[in-house]
Amino acid sequence: MASKATFEGAMTAIVTPFRNGAPDYAAFEKIIDEQIAAGIDGIVAVGTTGESATINVDEHLDVIKQCVKFVGGRVPVIAGAGGNSTQEAIELSRTSEKVGAEALLQVTPYYNKPTQEGLFRHFEAISKSSALPIILYNVPGRTSCDMQAETVARLAELPTIVAIKEASGDMRRASEILQLCGDKITLLSGDDFTTFPLLCLGGRGVISVVSNIMPEHMVKMCKAANAGDIATARKHHFAVQKLCALLFCESNPIPVKAAMALLGKLGPELRLPLTPASDATVAKLRAQLHEDGLL
Repeated sequence: MASKATFEGAMTAIVTPFRNGAPDYAAFEKIIDEQIAAGIDGIVAVGTTGESATINVDEHLDVIKQCVKFVGGRVPVIAGAGGNSTQEAIELSRTSEKVGAEALLQVTPYYNKPTQEGLFRHFEAISKSSALPIILYNVPGRTSCDMQAETVARLAELPTIVAIKEASGDMRRASEILQLCGDKITLLSGDDFTTFPLLCLGGRGVISVVSNIMPEHMVKMCKAANAGDIATARKHHFAVQKLCALLFCESNPIPVKAAMALLGKLGPELRLPLTPASDATVAKLRAQLHEDGLL
């Protein structure tokens, strides 16, 4: 098999700022510049944290296009291009490639609960439709669909499938993927809480929510762990844990947007059915940002 593209380190699942009901590209550009200045290794546009489920197709592709423009080639842009219809995912993938994305994030199809064979054929069809590298995304807590390690191993044989964002929170699953796939696929954490233990197992990075706010810690954690400096990685792991917990006390991206609004990086606007963070959550976030020296 020819060598595959490599995606590792700390990559941010970037928020999509809104103002008056539309994407706020002025805020988006500033957020991206700050991320790159902090040393982030990649930007994931229009994933779960980017509210892929609440924006329409035209907006989805425009956000990716603008992200590519603002990044300007400084780091890879990975486009959230998944869908619970294989044909929809194929169309999003092809168009994401046209607007300049360098890789695709493909979530397991939600709601319709495909079999493991259905999952394999879904991702196989997408891989044949675009030349871009694909990062698989397993997040059963959101999709009610759990991709088993054996299916990941089958998919790892396909030339464009290069990584998996594993967000089951199950270290046994992570171990099985590493054991079955070896270096045929890169294991990435899809859950900020489990990034450090996954790195210790042999994972190579994270697609992170907390890095919207504390990118430096996630960058340093990944670099240290990948260099074998577990003590330093552990230090950065503990530095983000309290904020990580708060960022998931309500449905993502409600808390992360509330925190970023407190920091003046964007307005707190979301789209229904997402609603603003409760007063209690905002108060807890404000206190934690003060404790972390950010506010």
